[in-house]
Amino acid sequence: MARHLETMGRLGVIYDVLPRESEILHLHFWATAFEQLKERKAIYLETEGAKKGCWVMAGAHYSDDAAEDDSKVIVRSNGIVTYVGKDIAYQLWKFGLLGKDFHYRLWSERDGHKVWVSTAEPQPGGAPAFGRGATVYNVIDSRQSYLQDVVAAGLRALGYPEQAERSVHFSYEMVALTPRTCIELGIELSEEDKSKAHVQVSGRKGLGVKADDLIDKLIERAQAEVDERQADAPADQRLAAATAIAIGALRYFMLKFTRNTVIAFDLQEALSFEGETGPYVQYAAVRSRNIIRKLEERGESLPDFSSALPKEALARQLASEDFWQLLLAVSKVDAAFARAIASGEPAHVAKYAFQLGQAFNTFYHDYPVLNESDPEKKAFLLWMTVYFRAQLDRTLTVLGIPTPAFM
Repeated sequence: MARHLETMGRLGVIYDVLPRESEILHLHFWATAFEQLKERKAIYLETEGAKKGCWVMAGAHYSDDAAEDDSKVIVRSNGIVTYVGKDIAYQLWKFGLLGKDFHYRLWSERDGHKVWVSTAEPQPGGAPAFGRGATVYNVIDSRQSYLQDVVAAGLRALGYPEQAERSVHFSYEMVALTPRTCIELGIELSEEDKSKAHVQVSGRKGLGVKADDLIDKLIERAQAEVDERQADAPADQRLAAATAIAIGALRYFMLKFTRNTVIAFDLQEALSFEGETGPYVQYAAVRSRNIIRKLEERGESLPDFSSALPKEALARQLASEDFWQLLLAVSKVDAAFARAIASGEPAHVAKYAFQLGQAFNTFYHDYPVLNESDPEKKAFLLWMTVYFRAQLDRTLTVLGIPTPAFM
């Protein structure tokens, strides 16, 4: 588990609490949920047929099309609770409906962030309050859709329809690899696999890649590009930039597809500085910062926009349709966030990040900000640059993508 957290930390993924399955049993979460399920007749003891002696949930609870005998086993005839039974108890805890809680001990602390792990024994000192969520997103792949339906059905059967509605299966499709990426990662392929659009990861076939190996390869490829472009920069700065580019490439590639799409990960495509990629958006953010940096290197500073651009000056500049359209594009960050939240699709934010990067690059090429001779127009162009920089930074931050110092 410690190694998993280290790997995720490389990607900027952090955790707050690590609930362990063993405590669901040791602290009688399941026993409490079991009694509630029986009391409210959400499950019943099957007395005949193949499921005789099992506690089951009627199919009608989780499917309108369920056949009369299409029940789901919650407790096997030997008394052992199934995965979905424990998950119902766990879901009740997530919403604060179980009347029980874990004990917690500090697992680790890094850069001021504490990670807690559940335990069955009371601990000295205080821990943050976990559980009691308003909405719960269960991030589990699409093959678990049926079981997640049963979990939500358990909440409804227990008399918690609102919580069942706010119990969201945040499903996703599988991630595969393109054949050329497999070859680059040293994975041997059959001639049949080489001709496929993507190769499905398979433990049985020995087809797969460790996350750290993939990250290392991405950094290696990004470093070659950075070394060529920024040969005079110190080695540690070039490595930091390459790492930021690699993480941006991986995160953006995983987020730009909708959740019901099979992702065929491709190293070369992900790291491209052109097209719909993380490095393309990062490059726009770096360029926006460079304009301000070069301004300062010239001994100049940003103007006081409130006095340099009064209402009448802004109106004059925005009379240009091109400026108006650029301003409109850069102002849609919050709308993109809201759309992603409402639809449960992070891809909306990734798509907007790319469009924002395109808009800035158009602005960058069409308007030489630092060489503008008209004072009012230069102030406006600098104001637009600062606005672009802020919106690019906000969008990349939400995507978990760092902005490198240079590219």
